[in-house]
Amino acid sequence: MDDRSQASPGSPSADDVALIESALMAVRRDQSRRRPAGPWGDGPFARGPHGWGSHDHSGHDRTAHHADHDHPPFGDSARPGSGRRGRDGSLGRIARIRMLEALETAEAAGSPLSISSLAQAIGVDQPRASRLVQEGVERGHVRRVPDPSDARRALIQLTAAGRSQLDEVRTHRRSAVESALAGFTPEEARTFAELFDRFVRAWPRA
Repeated sequence: MDDRSQASPGSPSADDVALIESALMAVRRDQSRRRPAGPWGDGPFARGPHGWGSHDHSGHDRTAHHADHDHPPFGDSARPGSGRRGRDGSLGRIARIRMLEALETAEAAGSPLSISSLAQAIGVDQPRASRLVQEGVERGHVRRVPDPSDARRALIQLTAAGRSQLDEVRTHRRSAVESALAGFTPEEARTFAELFDRFVRAWPRA
């Protein structure tokens, strides 16, 4: 019996967890942008008419009998994509979280976003960005403030509730990654993290 088969699972390093989180976020962004060339834009991780992964390569529905088939393979609900409305009329959790993350990044860089620059940052058109911001305002996650350089437009800022929402999402995502790695040895987790990150980075994006 080789040494690898005798190895026992252990806790993955924080760096490995962070690397996998980053790769999953890249996958999620490609899914939500619905680009044909993005990771799993077609195949078992694509979202079919009956949910995520709903068709095998023969076109047969594999999830039509599942009561809860409306969730993507890696956690955060993508109901629906960034341009579609959900059952409650919202534009979807993924789109909202991408908006909050973009606002946080812009704030850290000292470059607050307007509606048009937010749209560019998250890859949607301006009307969708405007609706996302309106939903964010209604949820208390963002607010509009006057642009000191141009009184005709507003800048979008995160609120304390928006930051709390981001913290909650990240905690959940980190916990999910750690749970998925529970049966890995630290060495396996490191190898997987490096290869998965390399795979996602290398995926062709048209």
